[in-house]
Amino acid sequence: MINIMKNIEFSQVLNLKELISYKKGQVISMTLAQIPAVNITLFSLDEGEGISTHTTSGDAMVQILDGEAEITIGDQTLTVKEGETVIMPSDIPHGLEARKSFKMLLTVIKKPKDKEL
Repeated sequence: MINIMKNIEFSQVLNLKELISYKKGQVISMTLAQIPAVNITLFSLDEGEGISTHTTSGDAMVQILDGEAEITIGDQTLTVKEGETVIMPSDIPHGLEARKSFKMLLTVIKKPKDKEL
């Protein structure tokens, strides 16, 4: 059997925010799954760090596990805190900045290349 999920224990209760740590002045990522249609990644961003504005070919769901992020989607800026979730639509420029150190689970669902939804 081939597992799609990686870097994570199976058949165990897990606290996602404990699986990744903060490092001063850094953005840390841990890929949990990466297949053509789906990417699932844990991130930690130290205060003041960010992910520069970019676009993706899929809708991206950010779930804040700890701390506080400022997320810009197009011309809208949102403050998102622990326990909150934001969907960043595909093909719209977006970026993230750590107003306070934060951890997030990022799930990207990509559009099918051969069919329209």
